[in-house]
Amino acid sequence: MTQSFPGRLLGIDHGTRFIGLAVCDRIGMLASPLEVLQRKSRKEDFAKINAIIAREDIVAVVLGLPPRPPDFVGTSQSDIVRKWGRRLATAIGLPVYYWDEGLSTFDAEKLLADTGKRRPERVDAHAAAVILQSFLDAHRDGQAWPTPLKR
Repeated sequence: MTQSFPGRLLGIDHGTRFIGLAVCDRIGMLASPLEVLQRKSRKEDFAKINAIIAREDIVAVVLGLPPRPPDFVGTSQSDIVRKWGRRLATAIGLPVYYWDEGLSTFDAEKLLADTGKRRPERVDAHAAAVILQSFLDAHRDGQAWPTPLKR
């Protein structure tokens, strides 16, 4: 059974220097790249994301989560994104869903090459669209929504 979409979602590809953003339509059919933010401070980044949430009428966020390597010792990128996601959920006051980002940047670059489009200087927004589209497709195909982070 497919769950209905509550409204527009914001997809995020979290990186160490850039944050890629994408949005979907109100019925959850199509994700589109939106913009790339150059990271400053957590406070500034969250303020920009909050402004985009208000401007785009966003009701929830899908945050790309890199896989944690097996037998990894120390702090992985997955651990960093989880911590950032918890802080983001508190800062924006909306549900935040983690979603496997897999090879989103690779997939975005391939998609751009296949369509004959020139690769943008920063592909992060396209990677965010790949993450968000994967989330939309899975739920349209009947996969249950994951539990959002606590705000």
